[in-house]
Amino acid sequence: MEIKKKETVIKIIDWLLYMLGYTLVFILVTSFFTSIYIDSNHLFLWSFIIILVIYVLNKTVKPILVTLTIPITGLTLGLFYPCINVFILKLADWFLGSHFQTKNLCIIFFVAILLSITNFIMEEILKKIIKRAKVWTK
Repeated sequence: MEIKKKETVIKIIDWLLYMLGYTLVFILVTSFFTSIYIDSNHLFLWSFIIILVIYVLNKTVKPILVTLTIPITGLTLGLFYPCINVFILKLADWFLGSHFQTKNLCIIFFVAILLSITNFIMEEILKKIIKRAKVWTK
């Protein structure tokens, strides 16, 4: 029973870390670039919804896309991976309609690279947390 509690805590920490990382990325990007629009009527609500949609897409659609694009990613030595994040951002844009809009492909690609870096950092932090909780198996 103790292990299930630890796993639940780790899942909550995982979710919070990703939400924090994505929030920081989107706050930085929307404050510097006008190419990414978030509905300003309820900025924090729409920011949270955007981050939630991207998180869900990253946990559901992204593994499928990564698996399907392994040959392309291998041929480009990993440079294709941010293109998957661009697709995820455009998919979130499509889901949220006028509340979240992405206009400039170069800026979207930059955000995708930032999200890739954020994902890497969050995974490394999470691995350390799991090791400390003694749930991580080698």
